[in-house]
Amino acid sequence: MLQVRRADDRGIGRLDWLEARFTFSFGAYQDPAETGFSSLRLLNDDLVAPGAGFATHDHRDTEVCSYVISGELAHRDSMGEGSVVRAGDVLVMSAGTGITHSEFNASGTDPVRFLQIWMAPSRMGAAPRYDQRHFPAEQKRGRLCPLLSPDGADGALLWLADARVYAGLFDGDEAAALRFSEPRHAYVHVVHGSLEVNGIRLSEGDGARLRGEPGVRFAGGTAAEVLLFDLPARETPAAAEA
Repeated sequence: MLQVRRADDRGIGRLDWLEARFTFSFGAYQDPAETGFSSLRLLNDDLVAPGAGFATHDHRDTEVCSYVISGELAHRDSMGEGSVVRAGDVLVMSAGTGITHSEFNASGTDPVRFLQIWMAPSRMGAAPRYDQRHFPAEQKRGRLCPLLSPDGADGALLWLADARVYAGLFDGDEAAALRFSEPRHAYVHVVHGSLEVNGIRLSEGDGARLRGEPGVRFAGGTAAEVLLFDLPARETPAAAEA
């Protein structure tokens, strides 16, 4: 079964420095039908004004990922890590026993757009950790490039979650598929453009839950950038403090 969530159905968050779209309940946007999916807790699309950002805040027992779409994101945390995360970069943190961090637009002139992703960890109370890597466009062109996995296979960043995340760029006749060797759920998020997911056309900001499907196939892309989350075959767990 494939269940579509259109871009315009997402929650909206606005501040004088932030334009955000919430796939799942977050902050003032609360929808009992949209509290996550399997181990995927949060998927926010944030556009942050120049020089602004999220002040220091804390996380615990959550796998945190930032996927930068455009611009530059400045990261600082209580582990002593600090970096600028640019388009094509992926930042991952295991919050574990607890971390604090901040995320700011590194530019004083241009906005930064990025996806905030939270995933339930496979074990609680782990030691906090951080990693970052650039995934160039050629690794994603016409294929599914592994970004995050529990074993770090095929060049993916390691995280403590029973979930694999892939990114792909598709145009024209380019196509790719992922088949599941066991029952799994999946979530698809279209970052840019449009494409067909198992024969259903999705456009920018659209998402889809997949349950009981043998796999996921992408085709018919028009300047499309897409993320695929390969998730445990279970429904949304009880909400946890991130």
